[in-house]
Amino acid sequence: MDIDQPALLGPSRASRAWLLTWVIAGSALALSACSTSAVKPTDVPAALQPPAGERPAFTVAARGVQIYACAAAEGEAAPKWSFVGPEAVLHDAAGTGAEVGTHGAGPHWLWSDGSKVTGKLESRADAPAAGNIPWLLLKATPGGSAGRLAAVTYIQRVNTAGGVAPAGGCVSKDDTGRQVRVPYTSDYVFFVRAG
Repeated sequence: MDIDQPALLGPSRASRAWLLTWVIAGSALALSACSTSAVKPTDVPAALQPPAGERPAFTVAARGVQIYACAAAEGEAAPKWSFVGPEAVLHDAAGTGAEVGTHGAGPHWLWSDGSKVTGKLESRADAPAAGNIPWLLLKATPGGSAGRLAAVTYIQRVNTAGGVAPAGGCVSKDDTGRQVRVPYTSDYVFFVRAG
């Protein structure tokens, strides 16, 4: 083979890197597109609706990971994946896409102005498509400074994509303590008391 004929050798390393970059970027856009589509209130199961007197105030799109640890539960012979917490960046879903805060274990949401809420699970429903983490309704407890999240009363997690614990890789005691970070996206709808 004549090494001066690059066409016979396939794409160059630079071309492969460029192609890989576009494939990854395209995959990320496809995943994020799943989370930024508008959800109609009628699409959300009744079990995930906040009590009467609450109204949606704003929505953010989250992009990040769901963290799982391989751990053996007391009394069980084999370990399994246990949920540790989320780690995500919140983006304005109203059009700019700007970063507005973060989401982490607790769970908690921290706005860029210093306001914060923690959530307590009220109810859950399977995501409409298999392979995606469930949709949730959480009761919010404000904390931190006064700001955007100070009046939030409930939070819905909807339009989820990804984030499900792996099917394998946590099967023996040798795997105990290992963590995985599974990419996910979702929309969080923040509610406030009407009036």
